[in-house]
Amino acid sequence: MSALFDRLTRVFEAGHARDVELLTDVMAPPDLLRPAAVLIAVTERGEPGVLVTHRPETMRSHAGQAAFPGGKIDPGEDAIEAALREAHEELGIHPRDVRVIGASDPFRTRTGYDVTPVLAVVPPDLPIVPNPDEVADWFEPPLAYVLDPANRTPRTVEWEGAPRTYFEIVWQQHRIWGVTAAIIGNLSRRLELAELFDG
Repeated sequence: MSALFDRLTRVFEAGHARDVELLTDVMAPPDLLRPAAVLIAVTERGEPGVLVTHRPETMRSHAGQAAFPGGKIDPGEDAIEAALREAHEELGIHPRDVRVIGASDPFRTRTGYDVTPVLAVVPPDLPIVPNPDEVADWFEPPLAYVLDPANRTPRTVEWEGAPRTYFEIVWQQHRIWGVTAAIIGNLSRRLELAELFDG
């Protein structure tokens, strides 16, 4: 067992054993939701990072957005199996290189998905092979940076005649917002920074 894996597992389990107020989509999700999963792959470094993709501008939905590797859960799969499959398809990360910690809080979206984030640890400097149909680019912000609430900024826009607030995380030239930022926000409420990085 690695020190990072052990520490993340301990803090993850402690965080999911307590009640926290979670972020939800500001617009009500539909009654019928499609199950999906994403992989939050933490790199095992002295300063751990997390792997994030940019979607191609040509995609029908979420074009150009920053996102964790993931997608719909296929029949017969659970969230962990789907997240591992999608990370393999999108970034070439083999499931044997992924040490899963667990599934976190699902996030229900107004676009009709019930997204389960799966937290895991991967070796540093894995050869990443992006699938150009699904990934335009990828980057690795520090885990401590994205989890820090000080780096998550609320933004308000007019949408369908009403003000809507979402969160945005900017790291270097990369902008993480919307559902991905909300998933990070919920994970940060589970993983206490002081426990994770000082414990």
